[in-house]
Amino acid sequence: MNLNLEGKSVAVFGAAKGIGRAIVDGFVAEGCAVRGFDREKNADFITAGDVTNFEAVKAFAAGFESVDHIVFSVGAGSGKFGFPFWNLEPSDWTRVLEINLIGAVNVAHAFAPKLIERGSGSLLFLVSVAGQMGSQTDPPYSASKAGLINFTQCAAKDLGPHNIRVNALAPGMVKTELNRSIWAAGQKKLPEDQCVSFDDWAAEKIKKVSHLGRWQMPEEYAAMATFLASDHAKNITGQTINIDGGQVMHS
Repeated sequence: MNLNLEGKSVAVFGAAKGIGRAIVDGFVAEGCAVRGFDREKNADFITAGDVTNFEAVKAFAAGFESVDHIVFSVGAGSGKFGFPFWNLEPSDWTRVLEINLIGAVNVAHAFAPKLIERGSGSLLFLVSVAGQMGSQTDPPYSASKAGLINFTQCAAKDLGPHNIRVNALAPGMVKTELNRSIWAAGQKKLPEDQCVSFDDWAAEKIKKVSHLGRWQMPEEYAAMATFLASDHAKNITGQTINIDGGQVMHS
């Protein structure tokens, strides 16, 4: 399928690794000019910065003479195992909400004027299946992603009349450092004789939550991200698309 994305300008937040880096590679393979933003600057195309700093995000946006598509692939957990939720302190919520939700709002505010001026384009937010089913593993993370799903719908309604599409893409069990950190947080709550390796933990969790019984890979989200940016998806907006092996259906 020809996506006709060659020459398009793309901004990717969370571009240094994981799903974000796969999305960068996906757009580059389609002939796009991609610039990234991340706390970790591990490549020349990345601007170092924090999405919770609105001035930094606005400065990054100002560097684009014109932009076609923006992807927000940023996610942070509390670093603690949240079940039951009172295992956490209210203070554990603040930074997670600031990064996952307010960070996305900052990006939308910074880039909306450019997209409106252009009269076309798209915004894509990476959310999570956790935001759709009240996952107890990390309540601040689940709640922040649920909030972002709702904001996706609000932004899609506001920007639709300007021919700008806004969607969310929800990963399930993906081989990234975020899933490894979830495993690590859970192990801290267990007696030593009950601890298991990451591979064993992941295999058991996938068996329980994924109807297809296998990992999802970052490249799958890159394929969907580029499709959603293309004219083939010109009538898709306000949607949350799950690539999760059937996890939400299975829950």
